[in-house]
Formats: sequence, structure tokens, C-alpha cells
Amino acid sequence: MGKVVMNGSVSVDGFIADEKDQPGPLFDWLTSGDVPLDESGVLKVSQTSYDHTRPYWDQIGATIVGRHVFDLTDGWDGQPPGGIDHMVVVTHRPQPEGWDPKAPFHFVADIEAAVAKAQELAGDRIVEVSAGNVGGQVLAAGLVDEVRMDVAPVVLGSGKRYFGQVHTQHLLAGPDVVIQGDRVLHLCYQVRG
Repeated sequence: MGKVVMNGSVSVDGFIADEKDQPGPLFDWLTSGDVPLDESGVLKVSQTSYDHTRPYWDQIGATIVGRHVFDLTDGWDGQPPGGIDHMVVVTHRPQPEGWDPKAPFHFVADIEAAVAKAQELAGDRIVEVSAGNVGGQVLAAGLVDEVRMDVAPVVLGSGKRYFGQVHTQHLLAGPDVVIQGDRVLHLCYQVRG
């Protein structure tokens, strides 16, 4: 099985969105360069960020998100973002009415089931867990191998925390990777057992 990686863009003070679920300038680094990150033509980053991010994206076999993120994005219209093969949505509600059953989205009731389903789908590829409440729950359950952060040079002051509602200490090793891009600092930490 591939490793489980918690990932997200984050403010210097640890937030992934403000109180109104708006990321503000957290994703500016994804449009501040001249190297296309994907085929959309919208995402353009510095060469340094491309060299760090694109190989990681290419290794992702499945991404786990919460229902809140799924609803905010309108389920990405049934197309996982960034060329990801499968999305696993943690939710206690049924899939939306009229949802295309052929869309590569899988709805599960809890984080353990989400990680198991994502690992099944990803095989030996990476299982990505979005930062926020679901990511924090997966970390608290001891199921995260690595934490990746794209730190944007902004202080949001309050909002949605990168680790969600984690209330206990978790030790990380490293950082193993520290890369300065344009308007972003890429960090990778291994989770200590």
C-alpha cells in the first residue's frame, strides 16, 4: 500500500480558510508563475514549485475529503481535480440526488473506512488526505505517514485550522523537505510513530 499524506495550502498562522470558508491569498502561489502545473492553463507556478508539486500529484491514487469540501466545490462537477483518479468523501449523508454513479467518487461514513477504501483504490500510489477536520481526524487516528504543507505568506488571524480539531500532541520528524517557491514555502514532515 502507498503512504497516506495529509496535504494542503496553509497560512503562516495555521489556517486553510477564513471563517467564511474563503482561502483568500493561500492559493496565489498556484497562479504566480509561468510554468503550467496542469493542462487547464489556469495553474501556473514557478519552476521550483512545479518540480516539487507535479511529481507528487502524479503519485496520488486517491484523495480523501470531507463532505463540507465536497459541497463547497459542488463535487467538482463529478471530475476529481488535478487529474486524481478517485475521490473518497467522508460523510454521514447520502450522495447528492441525481449524482452520476459512474463518477469516480466514493461516499463512506467514517475516516477508517475512507482510508481503507482509498488505499484499495490507490494500490501502491499515495493516498492524499485534505487538510482540515477530516485530515486532523485521520492524523489523530494514527493513519497519516507524512504531512505536506504549502505555506503562503499570509496571516489570516482566524478561520479553519489546518489540523482541524486536533487537541493532542503529535510529533513530526524533520522537516525532510524545505523548498522556497514563489509566494510559497513547501514543507514535508514524516509523522513519528
